[in-house]
Amino acid sequence: MKELAQLLNEMQADGVIENYALFGAIAQMRYTEPVATLDAEILVAVPGADRLDVPAPIHEYCARKGWHPRGESICVATWPVQFVPVFSPLTRAALDDADTADFDGVPLRVVRADHLAVIALSVGRPKDWARIAALLESGSVTREAVARLASEFGLPEAWRRFEARFLDD
Repeated sequence: MKELAQLLNEMQADGVIENYALFGAIAQMRYTEPVATLDAEILVAVPGADRLDVPAPIHEYCARKGWHPRGESICVATWPVQFVPVFSPLTRAALDDADTADFDGVPLRVVRADHLAVIALSVGRPKDWARIAALLESGSVTREAVARLASEFGLPEAWRRFEARFLDD
């Protein structure tokens, strides 16, 4: 993971990406018990996001650094990495508000727990519901914080359904 953090910071310094933040299952592990995952997901803002082939500069940069594609991912050290361009106002806010953690002396931006929960709520798969429950159970986020953010991004009804199904007795 240290190699990935270094690569991301280099990509940002070199202007390949404008900003980044770890999200998905790997980011969840900052706040909860470890979970099984196959890859690291990186939320990115890129220059020229209106171009047709948004990931091309990322792939080219990684190839020059010796990291090559494997399916939909780029293998960085032992991690398959998926670069996901911001795709909604919610993911833009998650990226902009991400925290910076220290990973073996290398800064690594990580999406906050409340944004992880609401992104999961917006996707709505069973594994996303489990992510929300784990974040709540760990105390990393409160129901009130999720409700507030869900409301801000047009998901209050999805949050009410989640609460009724999984949290209300």
